[in-house]
Amino acid sequence: MPVIRLAATTRGYPDSGNVIENVHLGSVAVVDTHGRLLWSAGDPDYPTFTRSALKPFQALPFILADGPARFALSSDEVALLCASHSGEAKHLDGVSSILNKIGLDPGHLECGCAVPLHYEFTGAKPPQDAHWTPLHHNCSGKHSGFLAWCRLHDVPTANYVERTHPLQQAVRSTLADAIGMAPGALPVGLDGCSAPNYAMPLSRLAHLYARLAHGPQDPQLGGAMGTLRDAMIARPDLVSGEERTDLHWMTAGDGDWVTKIGADAVQAIGIRSAGIGIAIKIADGNVRALHPTVYAVLDQLGLLKAARRELLERYRQPLIKNARGAVAGDVRTLFKLTRQA
Repeated sequence: MPVIRLAATTRGYPDSGNVIENVHLGSVAVVDTHGRLLWSAGDPDYPTFTRSALKPFQALPFILADGPARFALSSDEVALLCASHSGEAKHLDGVSSILNKIGLDPGHLECGCAVPLHYEFTGAKPPQDAHWTPLHHNCSGKHSGFLAWCRLHDVPTANYVERTHPLQQAVRSTLADAIGMAPGALPVGLDGCSAPNYAMPLSRLAHLYARLAHGPQDPQLGGAMGTLRDAMIARPDLVSGEERTDLHWMTAGDGDWVTKIGADAVQAIGIRSAGIGIAIKIADGNVRALHPTVYAVLDQLGLLKAARRELLERYRQPLIKNARGAVAGDVRTLFKLTRQA
């Protein structure tokens, strides 16, 4: 099935009404813990690079090998293994603690350097004399987990991001087994942090998150899924950061929702009480279309009670403002979920 019109941006004047200016296509899949498709919009099997929505499952080999206990990692530190953090002090301290526990330092991280996301999302200005290291990269928590797996299994830490490294082979095989695909059938691409990333049908990503929300009840990966879920929902501020969407979604979910955004407009959410997983992809990768789409999906599924609506109102139909602060238009959704027979 083709992707469909999920969201649009508009432009106009208050006294003349808004006109659609841009349209963003995409797809939505909603599945249960057995992988059965319940609701959809567009192509529920749209091939999707999972980007950072994959992070909890890239940590699976380490969790399955009892890595957190071996290195005495706290639940907060496990949350950082799944994070796209903002480089706030608590994030840097947490990743530093993981590296210290495994006997390594930030120089071993192969994620590259990046300006902390904190500045982008809060509007604060970076210090003029700022010096960034790989520790500041939003993926440094995931990479500290990669290094921990290497230390646990006594394999070289150098070049751990290469596809041929035993770590990445373990990630690929564990992921493929979890979603019932042959490892060779998973398309692979180079992610922004230099680690391999995998594409899969959108419905498979939704299924992973339904199972993650199910936690210890998952028949295949129960204990590990429970460890990852509990860490993420306990500290969504570590998984993301101040003024970040994953923090807002999980705070509104109040322990019932586990979620992770991915670059280029991917979002996956597991809803424990409903026994469902949701995966969304905006085809052109435009994030401004993603957040209203997430809100609309949650609303159409009946998951937004009054308190949640209030917490998440900013995402319902965000205003577009010009350089003077005048409202020039908005971002609105255009779709209705289709219930499957």
